[in-house]
Amino acid sequence: MTSFSYDFSGTYTGKTSFKTGVFIGGEFRHGASKSTIDVVNPATGKLVTQISEATAADVDDAVKVAQKAFDETWGLNVGGAERAALLNRLAILMDEHADELAAIEALDNGKTFGWAKGVDISFSIATIKYFAGWADKIQGQTIETDEKKLIYTRHEPIGVVGQIIPWNFPLLMFAWKIGPALATGNAIVIKPSEFTPMTALRMCELINEAGFPKGVVNVLVGYGHTVGQTISEHMDIQKVAFTGSTLVGRKVMAAAAATNLKNVTLELGGKSPNIIFDDADLEQAVNWAAHGIFWNHGQACCAGSRIFVQAGIYDEFLKRFTAKAQSIQVGDPFAPGIDQGPQVSQIQYDRIMSYIDSGKQEGATVHTGGERHGTEGFFIKPTIFTDVTPEMKIVKEEIFGPVGVVIKFTDEADVIRQANDTVYGLAAAVFSQNINRALETAHKLQAGTAWVNCVNQLHANVPFGGYKQSGIGRELGEYALHNYTNVKAVHVNLGHKM
Repeated sequence: MTSFSYDFSGTYTGKTSFKTGVFIGGEFRHGASKSTIDVVNPATGKLVTQISEATAADVDDAVKVAQKAFDETWGLNVGGAERAALLNRLAILMDEHADELAAIEALDNGKTFGWAKGVDISFSIATIKYFAGWADKIQGQTIETDEKKLIYTRHEPIGVVGQIIPWNFPLLMFAWKIGPALATGNAIVIKPSEFTPMTALRMCELINEAGFPKGVVNVLVGYGHTVGQTISEHMDIQKVAFTGSTLVGRKVMAAAAATNLKNVTLELGGKSPNIIFDDADLEQAVNWAAHGIFWNHGQACCAGSRIFVQAGIYDEFLKRFTAKAQSIQVGDPFAPGIDQGPQVSQIQYDRIMSYIDSGKQEGATVHTGGERHGTEGFFIKPTIFTDVTPEMKIVKEEIFGPVGVVIKFTDEADVIRQANDTVYGLAAAVFSQNINRALETAHKLQAGTAWVNCVNQLHANVPFGGYKQSGIGRELGEYALHNYTNVKAVHVNLGHKM
């Protein structure tokens, strides 16, 4: 059985120790293949530990265990108030272990300890609490037809649901997925990313401690082509939820369609526009734009990577934005005063650098950055490109790194056309002191989220999801509950005769 122990130093000093096997039926075990996955520290590029690898056989076992739990100890057997109590207990335990969870996240993912604790962990806890509040409010309607008939609807749990989450916000995506699924009474088989599995594995012990029946949550760390594909194709999984790239999202949807037509929700990629008009509060626009693209090292699906700036303020904006980017401190996630850690992996580092090289080769200007930081780990300097054209890869494709393009515009109608000229539609932002202009622009942008005079603001009670190729369905808020229930109409004859 694999396990992990680590003594932290720096901004957090403490120790963690937990099992890292395949988690099925409330217990850790070796994976069916007895193979392991390497977990690498992105700040050094060195091995941190090895964990048990799940494979297709483990998915089969987990689905059987989850179905048994759903039929016997969960699902319709447990009322909403009890589900709420369990979720609230889990949130309390997460809060008690907040520093430890943040440290594991920083080590595993590369984000700074301060950001991990202040955003990822706190938002994860808030998400679990929010859906705990919904657990006893899953209800249907009474529908009037005539006095000799009673008709009502029930929102029933789907059953065993599969969930596949990415590496950029490991614990937060775990919470976004399990929160609504558990609140509505489903049993779960979830695959964390093999790059960042550690907080999900630590959560398994907290889930047990909170008192969830064994088999309700099963955590399998494996590769996409094995565990992810098996979840997507499995005939006994009735719903799959995926967060990740649009390319993989297509594969998940195709697999679901080719097998049992399981319910699918997808939260996918983005190439979000950030439109800054010449009447914007310039200082605030600069600060928010920097947060929009450089937050989480640019590894955010909603990153404001296309920054459109009106001609009247373009030069001054670029001057201040450049200074802001150059002030970002890049380094060890556990060192004080650090704003940006490493990219998550060598693969992601290479991918981002290839986009930077593409921008240079296609004639764009590297205004700042555009190179690695330091000599070890996967660090990249915050990068700004100018002199770009619409057909360039760095303008069209999702880079998923600290790389933004700044584009000058004059005409309001044209910038809306440019902003919408993308296959994505996840998020967008508008900066203007003219509220009419800001709202009119926000309403014309083809995106599931439109921010006005802010960027990257997310809340547990507000839906999040995309238009076009940025996904299907919504995470968070009451809307997320709709992903995890079947609606049944019940007709009761009180007097009609044949």
